[in-house]
This record gives sequence, C-alpha cells and structure tokens, in this order.
Amino acid sequence: MGGFFGTVAKAECVTDLFYGTDYNSHLGTKRGGLATYAHGEGFMRSIHNLESSYFRTKFESELSKFKGNSGIGVISDTDPQPIVINSHLGKFAIVTVAKINNITELEHDLLAANMHFSEMSLGKTNQTELIALLIVQGKDFVDGIENVFNKIKGSCSMLILTEDGIIAARDKWGRTPIVIGKKEGAYAATSESSSLPNLDYKIEKYVGPGEIIRLRADGMEQMRKPNEGMQICSFLWVYYGFPVSCYEGKNVEEVRFMSGYKMGKKDDSEVDCACGIPDSGVGMALGYAEGKGIPYHRAIAKYTPTWPRSFTPAKQEMRSLVAKMKLIPNRAMLEGKRVLFCDDSIVRGTQLRDNVKILFDYGAKEVHMRIACPPLIYGCPFVGFTSSKSDLELITRRIIKEIEGDENKNLEKYAQTDSPEYKQMVQMIADRFGLSSLKFNTLETLIEAIGLPKCKVCTHCFDGSSCF
Repeated sequence: MGGFFGTVAKAECVTDLFYGTDYNSHLGTKRGGLATYAHGEGFMRSIHNLESSYFRTKFESELSKFKGNSGIGVISDTDPQPIVINSHLGKFAIVTVAKINNITELEHDLLAANMHFSEMSLGKTNQTELIALLIVQGKDFVDGIENVFNKIKGSCSMLILTEDGIIAARDKWGRTPIVIGKKEGAYAATSESSSLPNLDYKIEKYVGPGEIIRLRADGMEQMRKPNEGMQICSFLWVYYGFPVSCYEGKNVEEVRFMSGYKMGKKDDSEVDCACGIPDSGVGMALGYAEGKGIPYHRAIAKYTPTWPRSFTPAKQEMRSLVAKMKLIPNRAMLEGKRVLFCDDSIVRGTQLRDNVKILFDYGAKEVHMRIACPPLIYGCPFVGFTSSKSDLELITRRIIKEIEGDENKNLEKYAQTDSPEYKQMVQMIADRFGLSSLKFNTLETLIEAIGLPKCKVCTHCFDGSSCF
C-alpha cells in the first residue's frame, strides 16, 4: 500500500523527516524517498530501492545533504517517489499513496494533449508523475487536485512540498488516511499516527475525505472542505495498521482486541489456549483469550531481523519461502495442547499449509484457526493491499471455482455468513489445510469493533459493496 510523512518547521526538519518516514516502513517495501526544500538552495531529492534492504540503512549516510525546514518522505509499494516538478504552479515535490486502475487511459489522454512522461525507471509510467501532470492542468493546486479526484478510478492521497509549506490532500472517499500532528514550532502530516509520539507531535486533526490542508510552521489552513461520504479501508485495522496507530480516532490494537474478544465470547470450541500469529494476529488473540476465558500462550514466534512481510515478493515460491522462514513454532508450548491460533486474514493460503503441518509435527493435539475478518471474496479495486494480479489468487475464489466450475458464480451467497455455500467453502478451506476447525469473524462483529458506521467503512473485499 505505502505510507508517507511530511513536516514543516521553524527549525531544520531533516531528523524528524527521516524518522517520521521510517515509521511508515511496515506499509511497503519497494521504494523509499525523501525530498526537502531550503530557501536559497531549492529542492533536494533522493530515492532508493528497498527490496533488498531497509529504509534506514539506505538513507542514514546521506542525511547531511538534505537542508531546509520542510520536507516529505515516502515508503512506496508502487513507484519511485518523490517526483519533483517545475510548472506554472511553481516548483513542487509530490508523494502519493495511490492505486490508479485507469492509468493506461489517462496516460493516453495526457500524451494526446502533448504531455510527456520522464520517470520510466520501472519500464512503465510512474503513477505519481501522472498524478503530478493532472495537478498542473489546474489553475491552482486545489483545482489541480480536484482534477485528480475527478479523473482517476481507484484512490489517491498525497503530500505536496511547495515553496510555501506542505499541502496534504486525502483521497476523495478517504480510503487511505492522513493524520496531522503538531508540536511547538512544527506541523507534520502522515499516513500513520504512530509516526508522531516519539517525535513529540500530538494528533491535531484527522484529515477528512477529499479535504485539502496547507501546513506552514506557524499554522494550518483548510483549502478544501471534506466530503460527507467516506469509505475508509477496513483492512487498515485488520492488517496494515501499526498497533498504536489511530484512524478516525479508532485505535488499531483496540479494534483487533475487541474483534477477538467478541469472537471469543461467542465461540463454544473447547481449546486449551489461544495464540496470535505475529504480528497482526496478536491483538486479536489477546482479546479472544480474555473473551473466552482461556490463557494466552506464545506458541509461535516471528523471526524479525531479516524476513519481510510474506506478501511482498513477486514470485509465489518466494512468498511461500518467506512465510515459512519467518515463523518459528515452540514445541514446548505446543506439545499435547489443543491450540487456537488467531490471524488477520487468509488471502492466498500461503502460510497455512506448511505451518499447520509443522504445528502438528511439533506435538499439537488440535490446531484451530480464528480469522479477524470475513473471507476475502472480492479483489480490491481501491487500495493495493496485496500484490495479487487475479481474483483466482484468493483461496476463496479457487474453492468457489472447484464447487461451481466458475470462480465468479454465486459470490453473494458465499459472502453471506452461515449460508450453505459459505459453510461449504469454509469447511473446504479447513480440510485443505488440515485444521481442526476454522471460523471467520462476521462483518457485523468487525464493524462493531471498529466503531464507525458501516456506511463510512469500505468492506468491498468481503461483501462486494461499493459506494459507486
């Protein structure tokens, strides 16, 4: 998906920019970039590949070259960023968190209008540059950002570093978040509120859907009011968000805990202990254990120094290897026990097959699985939360194809909790991976745990719903 951080201050901003951007590293692994602006010296930019290393190791040695009181940084899962542009709006740098489904159509339109693209480092049009070109078609920044909102199909949130502060613009449906932080003499804007506290910022504002804010060191200016409608991605709380982060005032760990707690209260399974699959399953498992009234045991641990998240490698065989290597079971905590594991989701099923077998090999008497969200039935057209290229990469759609002969048939029935089709699909997934039992959280329980109205939360991947 990706994440960004920007800050404007009365003093030098480079230290805050570096660490604030680094706190978004769990959101992406492809490219990292920084840009600063200094009066009299202009814009400075650097981009590095993060696929074989970490943000901090790539940028730490070159921080001294960055100057100025304002800057933006990005962890990108899509394209090299930031882009620096000189236009009739002035010079600016831009970073985005975006998924553009009609990029080919927009590229054709811009080329036909005698525009050109220069950022081709990945062999294709850079979507952040495309967004910048849509912006410069406007008479001012607000008009240009409105042009982006009106033209793209998908989602786009952005930070724009100008010679007069930073402009933060959230996706028009609010699918991805922007949080504003404030401290003495400085403001910051970020995808993750967890970027703020250790840098002494306090949350000042959650930017609304389609809202545009200009930040200067001495104040904050609203350039466009927020839209009333919102469709923030529910998967932020399920998986992507860092535990201490908040979106719309709703804390990630609290949501995970409550979803597990509510599930544990209702579950009549007989098990000896609960365990979370690190990292995003831990909060749910702690809640499940409390709701169920059973102990929480750490029967599996994550090896963190070198293994990234398992969805990121492009090749399936590499994803499978990473999924296997990063989780290490603890025989002493498994032997002879009926263990219930909590995890955020099942996307492809990459992690389950080998891991369940290992858990039994290590002496587990029973292996039960509880999932924080409903089954993922529909691919996401709005936020790039997996590298899936086809809906058939979803384990649910492969099962549906086996049952129906067509992966697109009767999807609404398989998305309906406790329908005969739903029960058959869930049982087939459990059987395929050798689980003693498998249950998914209901959509109603997830929404209750998040604490926002259903109409404000995007649940398309679970039920196919859409605001369009």
